[in-house]
Amino acid sequence: MLKASWKKNDKKANWLILSFSVVVFLIIAALGRVHLKVDLGFDVHVFALANAVINSIVAVLLIAALVVVKKGNYELHKKIMLFAMVLSILFLVSYICHHLFAGDTKFGGSGGLKTFYYIILFTHIPLAGIILPFILFTAYRGLVGEYPRHKKIARITWPLWLYVAVTGPIIYILISPYY
Repeated sequence: MLKASWKKNDKKANWLILSFSVVVFLIIAALGRVHLKVDLGFDVHVFALANAVINSIVAVLLIAALVVVKKGNYELHKKIMLFAMVLSILFLVSYICHHLFAGDTKFGGSGGLKTFYYIILFTHIPLAGIILPFILFTAYRGLVGEYPRHKKIARITWPLWLYVAVTGPIIYILISPYY
């Protein structure tokens, strides 16, 4: 096992994780009401493409992290997961930029494709909305060396995060013709 990277402080960690998660959730919720009509000099949908690419990389990293931890390579697992978290922060910034400058896009498909799109979308959105504190609590438990608790919460966090990371690019592929 790895040595703890951080000193344990559950009270402070809980406050920071929950506060950060609520602030991010409120910012994302407000994006539906705010659209900045600013010409940035490039196609703002490049942010959506960046989001899909980042999510795809995160999905691959999540799978790689699971493989290496199953093999007992905890140091590499930690590095991969921290990289996935850094990419997720980059995703969040890009996501906010896309919605601020591009606004909403309506899906124009029909039939079975439309049904598939909305099923994926309506499962992706709430899971994306609740996954952040799970990710942060899971990381915290690992970083303070509470590996049994880390493993227990990771069994919930990992599949949810992977689902969000995989369905994000699928949603992009389906909606991108309507940008």
